[in-house]
Amino acid sequence: MESTAQFYGVIPPVSTILDKDGHLNRAGMGNLIDFLINSGVNGLFFLGSGGEFASMSTELRKEVAEFAVQYVNGRVTVLIGTGTPGTKETISLSLHAKQVGADGVIVINPYYQKLTEEGLFQHYADIAENIDLPIILYNYPELTGQDLSPELVLRLAKAYPNIVGIKETVVAVSHIREMIQSVKAEKPDFAIFCGYDEHFLNTLTLGGDGSIGATANFQPEIQIELYQAYKNGDYGQAIESHRKLASLMPLYKLNSPFMNVVKEAILLRGIEISTNVLAPVRPLSDEKKVQLKRYLSEVLESSTIVS
Repeated sequence: MESTAQFYGVIPPVSTILDKDGHLNRAGMGNLIDFLINSGVNGLFFLGSGGEFASMSTELRKEVAEFAVQYVNGRVTVLIGTGTPGTKETISLSLHAKQVGADGVIVINPYYQKLTEEGLFQHYADIAENIDLPIILYNYPELTGQDLSPELVLRLAKAYPNIVGIKETVVAVSHIREMIQSVKAEKPDFAIFCGYDEHFLNTLTLGGDGSIGATANFQPEIQIELYQAYKNGDYGQAIESHRKLASLMPLYKLNSPFMNVVKEAILLRGIEISTNVLAPVRPLSDEKKVQLKRYLSEVLESSTIVS
């Protein structure tokens, strides 16, 4: 069945550009946003894991959300990450996203507390009942320590029409398959995105809707090309784009966490940004910067890398 999802395609989880004191660097943020929109992405997701939301104060999160919506100015869909360990604070940030004009929110499940499945349901139920805005769930069990099961997601999607999708940042593509088969069978307009770039083609072929993967910050063309080729039935090109995208995956292992790698790669594209990160993340070492540039030069066309 053809998807009628409200959100779809390539939606980069945008890096938050900061100055040396950890404040929002508006000029650099604007440069990155313009680059991504001009590349042809289908939307932008601010304050995800790569956007360093977990290291931010509430005030900074609100500032980023407000700037993002105002700067994008309706050019593409804007999604804001509002998840926190607490239900009340998540609702507050989601209401703020609504107030500043976001198109939807992406809500990771509470990290630190391990809830029962009923506890997870009630957490998202409280949010859905208090927010008049589309909600995309965010499943990242490697970091939260808890999985959102297809059974739970289907229950939420059936109970709350404003819960409209999920970002599946999961290692096993079988989890994405089960999510698609379980939820889309009853809610075909429910959007299912992969969070790991290398699952993009699998997600599409299984009936999913798109990708929210970090490499789209600095190489959006690859994912856009893959998505368009698949939608046009050019499966040979889609496979070629998938192979190119897969060649970028070793970059995730260059440093942990990976926010500094992504920012340095954006800079290598010639986008004027600062590459500062929020502690406890540290700047990428000079040695790893050299490794990054060498690797990108080897696997990508040289025209995309600034010498």
